[in-house]
Amino acid sequence: MSGREQEYINEAFATNWIAPLGPNVDAFEKEIAEKVGVKDAAAVSSGTAAIHLALSLLDVTKDDYVFCSTFTFVASANPILYQGAIPVFIDSEPESWNMSPQALERAMQEASLAGRLPKAVIVVNLYGQSSKMDELLGICDAYDVPMIEDAAESLGTTYKGKASGTFGKFGIYSFNGNKIITTSGGGMLISNDAKAIQRARFLASQARDQAPHYQHSTVGFNYRMSNLLAGVGRTQLQVLDDRVSARRSIYEIYKQGLLNLPGISFMPELEETRMNRWLTTLTINEQEAGVTVKELLAALHHENIEARPVWKPLHMQPLFKEASYYPHEGNEHVAEQLFSTGICLPSGSNLTDDDQQRVIRCVKDTLRKNDRNKRYFILGKHEV
Repeated sequence: MSGREQEYINEAFATNWIAPLGPNVDAFEKEIAEKVGVKDAAAVSSGTAAIHLALSLLDVTKDDYVFCSTFTFVASANPILYQGAIPVFIDSEPESWNMSPQALERAMQEASLAGRLPKAVIVVNLYGQSSKMDELLGICDAYDVPMIEDAAESLGTTYKGKASGTFGKFGIYSFNGNKIITTSGGGMLISNDAKAIQRARFLASQARDQAPHYQHSTVGFNYRMSNLLAGVGRTQLQVLDDRVSARRSIYEIYKQGLLNLPGISFMPELEETRMNRWLTTLTINEQEAGVTVKELLAALHHENIEARPVWKPLHMQPLFKEASYYPHEGNEHVAEQLFSTGICLPSGSNLTDDDQQRVIRCVKDTLRKNDRNKRYFILGKHEV
C-alpha cells in the first residue's frame, strides 16, 4: 500500500458512497484515462470482466473466432468461451515472448481464404513486456480485425513513447492483488471510443434501461467497481511511476547477481520500450546450468522462497485441447520452450535487498552443487 489509501476509504464511508458508483469511481476513470492518454475508461470488477465487455462491444457471439496469445494466464481467453466463441491460439516469438507476428499473419491468411476472419485479436503483454505493436497492428489493420490489448500486467510500460494498453480498439488493465498497483480486485477498460466506453458502463451495470422502473432490453453484467476500491486505486495510481522504478531496480539487482551464471538468460526488453518489469523472469538451459526448472524451484521452496514456473501455454491446457494453434515458425514452438525452461522470481515492489540477496544466494548455491558447474566456480568465472 502507498500509505494514503485509508484517507479515501474513510471519505467514502463518511459520505456513504460505498456502492459500485460514486466520486472515487468517476475520478479513478478520469485519472487513468489522463495517465495513459485515452479518451475514456470504465472501472470494472476485474481485468477478466474488462475483456468480456470488450468482446461484447465487438459483437463477438456464438461460433465467432477470436485469435488470442497462447502464452498467458487463462483469464485472457476465458471470456471467449463466455460468449460461445471459438479461440484460436497464436504462439510467441523470442524477442518479446509475446504474440508472434509471423504466426498471426499465417493465421489471418488461412482465415481469410476460408472466409472466417476472427471478430477480434486478443494480444497479451506478458510480464510487463509490450508486444511488437507495429507489426501486430499492421496485420490486424490489413484484415480490418479489431485488437483488444490485454495489458493486465503491463500498466506503466511504454512502447515507442506510448502507454501500453492504448494501441488496440480496447485496452484492459488488472488491479488484482498481485499487479503493479492494486485495488485488491478490479480492472479497467479503456478506449479512444468514448461512446463504446459509455456503452460498457451500461452493460456492466446490469444493462438497466432509462426508465422510472427496472426495465432491461439487453443482457447485462454485474461488473462495476465499488467506490471503496476505486479510492484505493486512486492512491495506488499516484505511486505507479515509483512502482515501475522499484520493479526495474529489482530486475537490475537480479541481473547483476545472476546473469553470468551458466545457462541463465533473462526475459529481453524490446528496443524503444520501457517495460515495467512486473515480474523478473528468466530461462534455464538445463545442459549449461546442470539443473532443471523443477530442481531450482524445489531448492527455492526449501528456503521458503516463493518462485513459480511461467504460464503454461493455453493450447496445452485441457480446457482448450480442441482449439487450433499456430506456432511461431515451422516447428519452432516458442511458448512451449519458454514453459519448459522459464521461472518467475519474487518481484514485489517492497522486496528488500536482503530478500533479493537470499534469492540470489540460493540460485548460486543450487548451481554450484552440480558437478558440471564446480570447475566453473572454482576457476572464478563468476564471483560467488
